[in-house]
Amino acid sequence: MANPGRVMIVDDSGILRGVVARWIESEADLEVVGRYANGKQAIDAAAQCAPDVIILDIEMPVMDGLEALPLLKRACPSARILMISSQTRRSADISLKALELGAVDFLAKPEAQRDIVGRPEFHRELLRKVRGLVRWRSRFTGHPRSAVPPQQFEQRVFSSRAPEAIVIGSSTGGPEALSHLLSSLEPALGRIPVLIAQHMPPVFTAALAERLGRVTGIEAMEARDGQEIIGGRIYVAPGDGHMTIVQGAPPRIAVGQGAAVNFQRPSVDILFESAARVFASRTLGIVLTGMGTDGATGAKCIADAGGSVIAQDFGTSVVWGMPGAAAASGACAAILPLHEIATTAGQLIAGERPRGQP
Repeated sequence: MANPGRVMIVDDSGILRGVVARWIESEADLEVVGRYANGKQAIDAAAQCAPDVIILDIEMPVMDGLEALPLLKRACPSARILMISSQTRRSADISLKALELGAVDFLAKPEAQRDIVGRPEFHRELLRKVRGLVRWRSRFTGHPRSAVPPQQFEQRVFSSRAPEAIVIGSSTGGPEALSHLLSSLEPALGRIPVLIAQHMPPVFTAALAERLGRVTGIEAMEARDGQEIIGGRIYVAPGDGHMTIVQGAPPRIAVGQGAAVNFQRPSVDILFESAARVFASRTLGIVLTGMGTDGATGAKCIADAGGSVIAQDFGTSVVWGMPGAAAASGACAAILPLHEIATTAGQLIAGERPRGQP
């Protein structure tokens, strides 16, 4: 049996530290190697504890999570840091900043400490994220990422028609990947709308849209039900809502609750499936870094409708779950490093054949 994943908990709430520690210790494949009330205590112990995953609160006395983050990265470079924060706009902005500084994911915690035990969705999502980060890290520890290439997958040809819409799905590592991709793609977008399903809770998606607009110079917004889709704009699916595209002149956005798909709302599959129905062969789907398999079924719908799908490659993904699943489905026309996706998408928008394609 493999060694259990080593988890450090850093939060000023003794109640949260205790509850989360019990949850983790009840799992056979996880163990708690340290519990600390502030960032300074965690930094002092990080090298000795050697955690695989650090659960790091944002707001703490003595040293908060944002200040501690780069120091923890320096003390324990191999650890993956999961930020937890309250579900406020200020916390959302700080969480996005934390991702810029090297955290790999975040999770919104219940507002009241007494609600922690009574929120099974928080329990489930925390364990899912921690376990996923442990597994992904331990699977490749000691190997350069380029030395562990994925297997070869069947690939489709790109659509011969220039895309009229770009749909993107992302999760763990997605905010930074989106910023990089869309900043590079901005000169080519012109009148092409971009619709994004990023796995995030409410409030955080509005903060993400604002940040994407700021770093790309493109008008970006959290999508609203009934909104017209206008070329040259970025639409981010609202947290806890499924975003779909509805046929019309012009097409519109529909936002609904519905059941979670692949444990997610918003769901990438639902967005991609609706894009395939409306834009068919003029759809470009892009699956970026993320945990799980959301997007694979939708990617196949786009490909079956004659559209094009690109998946981020293994080497540049924080977690090669979603893009790996899309690649394994046989729906992709290309599996590319993040920095090459914008170049290829720009060629498709211009009606050109990407290099190396017949």
